[in-house]
Amino acid sequence: MAYLVMAPLSTATLRRFGFKNGMAVGLLIMAFGALLFIPAAYSRTYFLFLAGLFIMGSGLAILQTASNPYVTIVGPIESAVKRMSIMGICNKLAGALAPIILGLFLQLDDTDHLLARINSLSATAKAAALDEMAMRVVPPYTGIIILLLVLAYLIFKSGLPEIDPDADGDQPADQSAGKGSVFQFPHVLLGVFTLFLYVGVEVMAGDTIISYGLSQGIPFTTAKLFTTGTLVAMVVGYIIGTFAVPRYINQQNTLKVSAILGVILTLSAVFTPGYLSVGSVVLLGLANSLMWPAIWPLTLTGLGRYTKAASSLLIMGISGGAIIPLIYGAIIDLQVERYMSEGMVSSQATAHAAQLAYLIMLPCYLVIFYYGHKGHRLGRGAS
Repeated sequence: MAYLVMAPLSTATLRRFGFKNGMAVGLLIMAFGALLFIPAAYSRTYFLFLAGLFIMGSGLAILQTASNPYVTIVGPIESAVKRMSIMGICNKLAGALAPIILGLFLQLDDTDHLLARINSLSATAKAAALDEMAMRVVPPYTGIIILLLVLAYLIFKSGLPEIDPDADGDQPADQSAGKGSVFQFPHVLLGVFTLFLYVGVEVMAGDTIISYGLSQGIPFTTAKLFTTGTLVAMVVGYIIGTFAVPRYINQQNTLKVSAILGVILTLSAVFTPGYLSVGSVVLLGLANSLMWPAIWPLTLTGLGRYTKAASSLLIMGISGGAIIPLIYGAIIDLQVERYMSEGMVSSQATAHAAQLAYLIMLPCYLVIFYYGHKGHRLGRGAS
């Protein structure tokens, strides 16, 4: 919700502070959101936790709106995938380490035991136990606040160059002349939709894989590793991107090859059995890895003064990660009802429905392919 609501306001922030200082502003807002976790823990007020999360998400929206175009245009546009791939590697490694580190601070080992006995405690003992659990967030979030403030200060005081999208530099010529709005760029609007679909299929590949593996009769001890496999596949893709683009393949063809691989793996996931099907979903991480790094430069190239507005629209496209998986789940529910009405047992119906529902990714990858092939040139000359 924060990404969707706050991304348009990010444009005004970047116009006021620029890309570099805009990143620092985003970090400061995130620090304020993390600060709310402390009174939320002391009062055990759920609304304060939600408010803190929303404010942190708002800061993230500004940070992403600033950092992605900054990395895209800080150097030659042809090598933007390489720089974005390095960002992707850091992102996935941090995503893997963060819950482990936070879990160590929160001391969650006894959580299951506490939840099992919580209802048997007296009101006073229950309140004391919950207070003790809530207070565990204070030390790690204090550390997060300090870290965010230090990062904001370092970025603000750093020698990182400020980027002027209106200047030619190493970038293609400004194509914003005669345009009165970012909405007059057809390739930008299609780029936002393409990013919407991409984030949807990326989230599906990582977040549905465990439940899908279980539906196929794979034990949880094995299935719980599948998400890690998807993340590893993405990191492998990022590493390939840092070395291959643009030396051996340009950004347009990178997006097209990635989409074709996505189509092949989707068909394999739907029409092959057991571990082969699940493995195909895992390998979608490889197909998805270079799509985000390719879509950004293809969308932002030559936008000049509309770069900030286009970036905020692209950030709104992240909402695809919330919507596409919901459609996937709705398809499964409908198919399960149909199969069971035909006499199929529940487990078998769920297995078939979960597998067939992955077909929703097929049109997503076809649109992504089209954007790499022709869509990024809509409304402007060949590039």
